[in-house]
Amino acid sequence: MIDESVLLESRTLRTSALDRIEVLDRVKTLSLLPDGLHVTTAMVATYFGVTVEAVRQLKARHRQELTANGMITLRGSDLAEFKRDILSRYPGSYPQPRSSLTLFPRRAVLNIAMLLRDSEVARRVRTYLLDVEQASRAELDGPPLDDRIDQRIAHVLGKTVVPMFNALIEASGEHQRELMAMRDGVGRIEQRLRAHHARLRRLEYRRP
Repeated sequence: MIDESVLLESRTLRTSALDRIEVLDRVKTLSLLPDGLHVTTAMVATYFGVTVEAVRQLKARHRQELTANGMITLRGSDLAEFKRDILSRYPGSYPQPRSSLTLFPRRAVLNIAMLLRDSEVARRVRTYLLDVEQASRAELDGPPLDDRIDQRIAHVLGKTVVPMFNALIEASGEHQRELMAMRDGVGRIEQRLRAHHARLRRLEYRRP
C-alpha cells in the first residue's frame, strides 16, 4: 500500500488522480456556491477544517498548479458580473467581495486535498484516492474477464450441475438414460473449459 504522503511530493501522481473528483463528497460533503460549480477560499477552509490563511498560503505557493486545474480570481467587470448574477441573489448567505474573489472548481479543491498537510480531511481524501487507484490496478492486473467467466462456469458445472444430475439419476428410473446422457455432456463441457484454462495459463508462462 502506497502511503498517502506521496501525493504531497509528486505533482505527476497528483495529476493522474485529478479526475476522481467524486472522492471529495465521499469523504465529506462539499458545499458549493449557487452556481453549482465553485467554492470560495473560505468554503475551502471550512471543508478541510483549516484557517483561511492556510488556504491562502497554499494558493500562493502552488498558484501555477492550482490555476492549471481551474482556480480563478475575479476582478473588475468579471467580479461585478459574478456578484450581480450569482452572489447578489443570496445576500444573507454569501459575502460580497469588494476588490477580488478567488473561485475553486471541484478539480482545484481535489488538488488542494493533495497538497494540504495539516488537515485530517485532506489526509482522508488522499488515502481514499490511493485505495481507489490500488483497487483499479488490481482489477486490471487480474485474469481477463473471459478467463474469469470460463473459470466460474466450470466451477458451477462441477460443483452444482453435475451433482444435481447424479441426484436425479438416482431418483428416476424412467428417464435415467436421458439424464445420464445430459450429465455426461455437461461433464465434457466442464473438462473442455478446464483444459482451455490450462492452455491459457501455459501460453502466458511462455510469453517473454
